[in-house]
Amino acid sequence: MGRRDQPPQRTKPWSLMTVRTPAGAPRRALLLPSWLPVDGYVLALLGTVGLAALLPASGTAADIAEGTTTGAVALLFFLYGARLSTREALDGLRHWRFHLTVLGSTFLVFPLLGLAARGLVPTVLTPQLYTGLLFLCLVPSTIQSSIAFTSIARGNVPAAICAGSFSSLAGILLTPLLAGLLLGDSGGGLSADGLLRIVLQLLVPFLAGQFLRRWIGGFVVRHKKVLGHVDRGSILLVVYTAFSQGMVAGIWHLVTPARLGLLLAVEAVLLAAMLALTWYGAGRLGFGRADRIAIQFAGSKKSLAAGLPMASVLFGPEAALAVLPLMLFHQMQLMVCAVIAKRRANDPEQGEAAEPGAPLPEQRGTPPAPAPVGRITPTTAPR
Repeated sequence: MGRRDQPPQRTKPWSLMTVRTPAGAPRRALLLPSWLPVDGYVLALLGTVGLAALLPASGTAADIAEGTTTGAVALLFFLYGARLSTREALDGLRHWRFHLTVLGSTFLVFPLLGLAARGLVPTVLTPQLYTGLLFLCLVPSTIQSSIAFTSIARGNVPAAICAGSFSSLAGILLTPLLAGLLLGDSGGGLSADGLLRIVLQLLVPFLAGQFLRRWIGGFVVRHKKVLGHVDRGSILLVVYTAFSQGMVAGIWHLVTPARLGLLLAVEAVLLAAMLALTWYGAGRLGFGRADRIAIQFAGSKKSLAAGLPMASVLFGPEAALAVLPLMLFHQMQLMVCAVIAKRRANDPEQGEAAEPGAPLPEQRGTPPAPAPVGRITPTTAPR
């Protein structure tokens, strides 16, 4: 029977496929059904928000949840420090033009667009939602999902890995400093008490993880899957505690469905602007196609995993409204960038060589095989 006569295959609603991690190791990953537009981890986050709305922690339970969240945030940043290879990041310094472009997009262009949105208050955004939108513009870029999208689009994966490491390192210091400078009295200002919390909950655990990496790095790599569940579970705890505090304080009457729709529209414009600026701006700066892809995905995305714990430290009881724009933007960037990555993968110019100044695969080991064109799996979603 000829190929044309073969009956069409039925698409399974759930399927397994083999993907490769940034280290190049194959693993089996569960894919969400193609018709489901929401990432699995975002569904878990929404479920956590619903749980906090129905059963918010109060009284003694709230005190326990807050104390546990403090420990969970410290654990998160300890694990970030233990995972992040500072040597690999420093090795990429010779490609300074590429990394300055990504860092400039993340910590300069994004905040400037956030400040420009101040004119939308109060007609479009409430002051509380604007504070959350501005905080969204200050958090570092993602690591895993930027790498995955760059791989799908046949971009410069080694450069994306290095850019994610730089952004995470810079965000530990720049995000709190920018929040203190730009948010002022909006709830995320950098008071002496807030600075102490940042040092104790974020910086000290991160530096401890970096210091102990030479001894525990192998353990972290071998148990990456289990520790990934610890990461995501800790973030869910942060979300539950923040939204519980919001419910108890009665702040949700400030968010109407109309305001929520306007917030989504503003974030759509913000994402579109950053995607266009990173793609065409990188082209004007003379970067090749492979580097432009990496710059677009690394420079236009924001990290949910880094932003949520930082918000819990910076905003305290007011973190619920502060993280809402970040959670919505996270889901939006996954959906939009998945479509862009698929189209870039089919681009007839995909064979274009990377810019001579870009990191070459042989300089950093064998790069991961391009991920299959499809949904990003839930394991990459939080970052």
